[in-house]
Amino acid sequence: MRRHLNLFVTAVRFDLVEHARNRLAMVLVAVFIPCWISLAYAVIPSRHLAFRLRATGRLLAPAGNQITQITGAINAVTLITGFMMFAVTFNGGRFDRRLALAGYPRIHLVLAKTTSLTLASGAIAAYATAVICMAWSPRQPLLLAAALFCGAMTYGALGVVFGSLLRREVEGMFALVMTSLVDVGLQNPLAGGGAGSQVVRFLPTYGTMQAASAAGFTREWLPGDLAVQFLWFAGAAFLGLLAFHRRTKDALTAMPSLRLPWLPTRRQPAHPARATSTSR
Repeated sequence: MRRHLNLFVTAVRFDLVEHARNRLAMVLVAVFIPCWISLAYAVIPSRHLAFRLRATGRLLAPAGNQITQITGAINAVTLITGFMMFAVTFNGGRFDRRLALAGYPRIHLVLAKTTSLTLASGAIAAYATAVICMAWSPRQPLLLAAALFCGAMTYGALGVVFGSLLRREVEGMFALVMTSLVDVGLQNPLAGGGAGSQVVRFLPTYGTMQAASAAGFTREWLPGDLAVQFLWFAGAAFLGLLAFHRRTKDALTAMPSLRLPWLPTRRQPAHPARATSTSR
């Protein structure tokens, strides 16, 4: 048991060190999130905008800059978390394959990625919620943080999928950016009637958008929408697990003669030399 715990802690440390080395992601977390959320509050007019919250059927009329802050926070949190997990998966792919070849249990590597994703998503969601609370007071800040956390987890899992399947870094970045823009953009109430369409129910952050909107302007708790968002995370995580398993399995089958360092090496039996007759 202690050995498995040590392997898990070591794998988590590898992932966290890789995240810390991603200076661009650290800058985006520290600078982009507060700048984007603050600009949305300052630039967008505070004129009240009426829209119907699909999860409850209730008609809401929040200030335009406040609902824009929420959609901007969802967009920023999902993009940054997806980028972080894509980078650590894409850049650490060779390292993961070497660990698998050396006999490192793949389950520990998967659990370590899940743990690092959870820690990163929690920190980023709490930070974004705190920035919003500096401008105005959401009705349910804890529900808002939970909604942002679930959306970050979903896009973090998608980042693992893209990092495992795509061969070039620019492809993964483009896929993440376009997915988040289309996803959040269609659900933004400022975009017009798109937020009322049936199509938005099938978008990755639908549960996050509904729960975050309710958290900002109502006292209603929406566990069902958080559960929907968790299902999106579970589906993306399952795809990421399959992609990771296939990549490390291909690496293992490519070198079948590799021996694990802690396993005893089987010695070949010594064949006695044949006796040669000196007589003719």
